[in-house]
Amino acid sequence: MKNIKAKKKFGQNFLKDESVLFKIIESMPHNDNHIIEIGPGLGDLTEKLVKCKDVTAFEVDKDLYSFLQAKFIKELDSKRLSLYLGDVLEFWNTNSSLYNGRYDLIANLPYYIATNIILKALEDNNCEHIIVMVQKEVANKFCANSLDKDFSSLSVITKLIAKQARIVTIVPPQSFNPPPKVDSAVIYIKKDMSKSVDQKFKAFLKKCFVQPRKKLIKNLSTYYDKALLENIFNKLDIKLEIRPHELEATLFSLLYKNIQQ
Repeated sequence: MKNIKAKKKFGQNFLKDESVLFKIIESMPHNDNHIIEIGPGLGDLTEKLVKCKDVTAFEVDKDLYSFLQAKFIKELDSKRLSLYLGDVLEFWNTNSSLYNGRYDLIANLPYYIATNIILKALEDNNCEHIIVMVQKEVANKFCANSLDKDFSSLSVITKLIAKQARIVTIVPPQSFNPPPKVDSAVIYIKKDMSKSVDQKFKAFLKKCFVQPRKKLIKNLSTYYDKALLENIFNKLDIKLEIRPHELEATLFSLLYKNIQQ
């Protein structure tokens, strides 16, 4: 029944390259964590995941949900696989976590909600590892270091929460059916479970990067007194000419704390 067509409204591109699936499996940590998969699609990755551990999968497409129910009838009966129909972000909005125990998120994410899903997973206190396929451009933003041109608010959040963030592999368009118009990438994030960032700090980062190539103090002076900012920059030994992508992640945190005082 692989004549199911990908639906644009759900951002579906079915991964057909077996070698990429194996790279995802190889990058999985050796632990006892449960696995959460978002957007299992035709179940090619799911098939490999359930051979390793118990899996909970979230699928928003009713047709694919029915297909997966038939394909994994044995795994569903044995509770090796749990399958939920619905929007995972809505589930997150009504539940603090996708699972009531430690889990790893491993998925080929729908691109149109990939950034939001990763941010929610970073916030989820039960999620320890994130191994997901996203657009290469998004992957670069989550994994960038300061001074990289892709360094952004997403990079800062990841740096402050994660012990490790890296790109596992780049995936070309021809690895999918239908092929997307851009390159994709698998990213690996290992969180420090003792760390988090609050929503007010995230809003502050948006102000910092509102015009990424302008001076940081110029961006912030729209919202805060410029003399106050100059004093704090000098106190923290931050150059007044610095641009957002040039500042270390920890200094954004210190800058925020000083402005709030």
